Amino acid sequence: MRIAFWGAMSSRLLVLVAGGGLVASVAGEHRSARVDLDPARQRSLVVEITPLVAAPSDPSQWQAWREALHAERKRVTERLGHDSGAYQRAEFAWVPSCYCCCFAMLYDERLYDRAQHRYTPDRFLDEGLREFGGYDAIVLWQAYPRIGFDDRNQFDFYRDMPGGLAGLRELSRTFHRRGVKVFIDYNPWDTGTRREDRSDVEMLVEMVEAIEADGIFLDTLHEGMQELRARLNTARPGVVLESELTLPVERIGDHHMSWAQWFGDSEAPGVLWNKFVERRHMMHQIQRWNADHTTELHMAWMNGSGMLVWENVFGSWMGWSRRDRSILRSMLPIQRRYVDLFSGEGWTPLVPVEVPNVYASLWRGAGIRLWTLVNRSERRVEGTVLRVAHVTGERYFDLIEGREVGRSDGADILLDAGIRPRGIAAFVAGTRQALGADVDEFLSAQAALDRIAQWDATAPQVKEGLRRIERTREYARDEIPADTVVVDGKRLRMTTRYRNRECGYYHIPGQDSPAHPSRGLHKIISVQREVHLRRYAIDSACVTNAQYTDFLRQSGYRPAESRNFLKHWPGGQVPVGLEDEPVVYVDLDDARAYARWAGKRLPTVEQWQYAAQGAAGPAFAWGRTWEWTESERRDGRTRFCILKGGSVFQAEGSHWYADGGPQPADFDAKFLLMWPGLDRCATIGFRCLVDLMAEVGNREP
Repeated sequence: MRIAFWGAMSSRLLVLVAGGGLVASVAGEHRSARVDLDPARQRSLVVEITPLVAAPSDPSQWQAWREALHAERKRVTERLGHDSGAYQRAEFAWVPSCYCCCFAMLYDERLYDRAQHRYTPDRFLDEGLREFGGYDAIVLWQAYPRIGFDDRNQFDFYRDMPGGLAGLRELSRTFHRRGVKVFIDYNPWDTGTRREDRSDVEMLVEMVEAIEADGIFLDTLHEGMQELRARLNTARPGVVLESELTLPVERIGDHHMSWAQWFGDSEAPGVLWNKFVERRHMMHQIQRWNADHTTELHMAWMNGSGMLVWENVFGSWMGWSRRDRSILRSMLPIQRRYVDLFSGEGWTPLVPVEVPNVYASLWRGAGIRLWTLVNRSERRVEGTVLRVAHVTGERYFDLIEGREVGRSDGADILLDAGIRPRGIAAFVAGTRQALGADVDEFLSAQAALDRIAQWDATAPQVKEGLRRIERTREYARDEIPADTVVVDGKRLRMTTRYRNRECGYYHIPGQDSPAHPSRGLHKIISVQREVHLRRYAIDSACVTNAQYTDFLRQSGYRPAESRNFLKHWPGGQVPVGLEDEPVVYVDLDDARAYARWAGKRLPTVEQWQYAAQGAAGPAFAWGRTWEWTESERRDGRTRFCILKGGSVFQAEGSHWYADGGPQPADFDAKFLLMWPGLDRCATIGFRCLVDLMAEVGNREP
């Protein structure tokens, strides 16, 4: 008999057989171990971290495989002394039904309306209900990939969201009114930014209380700090911890949730080990860079576990297909209605089926039998898929199509279905009393969902648009502003470099330049494009504090949103000695306002780069700050621009930080935009330019 353990393992996987002999020792991420066991021998496994237990492909071995699973579960729970006590407490009763969690960027334009200066949670949730079947929880992601452009830490990013912590608390309350739980994020790798005067544990407890959060997502962690659980129990009962990496079975008792991220699966669906050990433990399947989510959906469906919906991946769009959305919309009502079955003791993985490439799990409880099925093939399956023993008084229903089924065949009932390619099916059996008085209404709703199901497996795209760039009037030679550098027009092939971060880059016509780990996460990538530059004159230095003071005095400019505006000016006055330093703590609109007042505009990325490096190629640019460019783009979900120049600040200690320090002129940094209070940074200034007339006798290229 073969039992395999698959998935992401970042610490050692130990597998022992009777007598204590070591069979396999595997360490590292995204590794798998296969173990052959003689069925005649006593099966005893000690698994420290096991993501998923793969299933034998031969159905004749399934019974022995299940027996081995149950025996190991009993041994592990006895060894750990696991009594499920934390799951029985009333404040954690919501955990088993938290099937669908949305990973939401707080920058997402569907969640925050910049024009109206307000969060739009109802719009966000309505879309989630329409497209996915509704969210049970939402992760409010705040810092990465913005963190590292200045010294603000992960907690500062929550403080600098619209309305501050009070604004987030009201957002959280709106989610709660809609029955949605709220998670905040913890980044343990954030050690190179501004330090708090308290520990991370104390800061997390403070954030949970201030935002009224229900959980903490433990980014990059297998498990949280022991102290954190105890502090949360006192501060706000019912707050769960959810690990990103594979949760050690020893910590199931105080971590109610975990991600099933990048878990591989066998052809015959395997078993999520932590879910099998503690049936009320919630796992959320996620493969965020995949266009096809059917593997995750099948895993969730066969294990009674949940899904993470994540389309805005740190500013890169990875939309779900209509097929995958349709599958999830049909799954969720069944999981929520029968949560007691999916979190109970009556789970039988891999029961016999009547057709190849289809697999089924059986769930029993409260006088009901429920089968979840998946079609692993790329073709539609029609006909009898299950043969089940008939129980007097029971009726049989297809829970996906919402209709009564079942044909008698002696002592058995034959259950027929049409299962779409890579699709799912479900049947329930029970008496009318066991199924509930509202079962007809439920079936009708399921039938309606099935009628609108779409099976287009193409991942949808978003259209990215560049903000219109308005040229200044064309200045003549004798009008060129002082302290500017004249740059003649030119056609050239420009090379730009960027780091392949998860926020991506931007679309260059004729080139495929998405962010994707397959291109080498954190790798420097070069792109080329044809550029046509007309004559311009660009400031030789960044706009200074003194110049910005003149602008404010003469124009009367005051931003509509003032948070962090000129934060480094105490009392609204430039500190002595900083008059000639670049003005910072201004956002794009603050910079544009100055440029318009001066009869100028911001440079494009290409204009900035060519002026900095000239025809000779890359060179280190001017100054001590990053600089705004006129490069604002949006795709309906994310707004961003490109920064040039680097800065004196550089967060160290993690490759997840944005690129700080001095940068060559050809280096681009994608900067996610949200609202002025967050976009204003201590390290970002700007310079301006004017468009020039063509010289007499010269023709524009």
